[in-house]
Amino acid sequence: MTSGTRPRRRRLEPAERRAEILAAARRLFGAGSYASVSTSDIAVAAGVARPLINHYFGGKRELYLEVVRQMMIVPAPVTEALPDTTMEQRLAIGVERWIDVVDRNRDAWLTAIGPESAGRDPEIERIMLEADEIAADRVLEAALMTDVTEGREELRAMIRSFGGMLRAASREWLIRGTLDRTALRVFLTDSILNLLKLTYPAVLAEPRGTGGRTPRASSRSSA
Repeated sequence: MTSGTRPRRRRLEPAERRAEILAAARRLFGAGSYASVSTSDIAVAAGVARPLINHYFGGKRELYLEVVRQMMIVPAPVTEALPDTTMEQRLAIGVERWIDVVDRNRDAWLTAIGPESAGRDPEIERIMLEADEIAADRVLEAALMTDVTEGREELRAMIRSFGGMLRAASREWLIRGTLDRTALRVFLTDSILNLLKLTYPAVLAEPRGTGGRTPRASSRSSA
């Protein structure tokens, strides 16, 4: 190839090409910010013509939202094919897999949870809400608790709240350096186990007054 000759683009299936564009956008948004990255930058990094970005995603904003979605929504492989073992081991493996995903994409993760995303853009807010619901599903799946019915919505609320703590803990690891990877893994694993095995049963057992869940004893006596 002579100097100045542009490399020939590889022929890829649409799904592969789309994945390459997403990977390039994830790297660039992670290294910079939404404002500092252009569609031209992404096209060059992905080795595609700029119109292809519009073809696959509709534009820079839609691509950015997809990057945020990709990072925030717990990927299925985190809880897929977990071994047929105890809740404790399954959750520990799930936490370790999640840490692996964040570690491989740390810049993009920090961009997704950073101040620019936290500005509460309505579309990003919807992604965050969707991510919290999917994360609750993944945790219940890993903990073998998908069939729980009593206090289910309270349990899901607590797991969604755990997600906020998880994001804060990841900042302690990646930004402040106050938690190393091992400490993060132990902290998150023990926290979710305590939530499921201690806090959730305690919430179920707690009598409620007006406006809360009716205590089970009161329900029986009133019947």
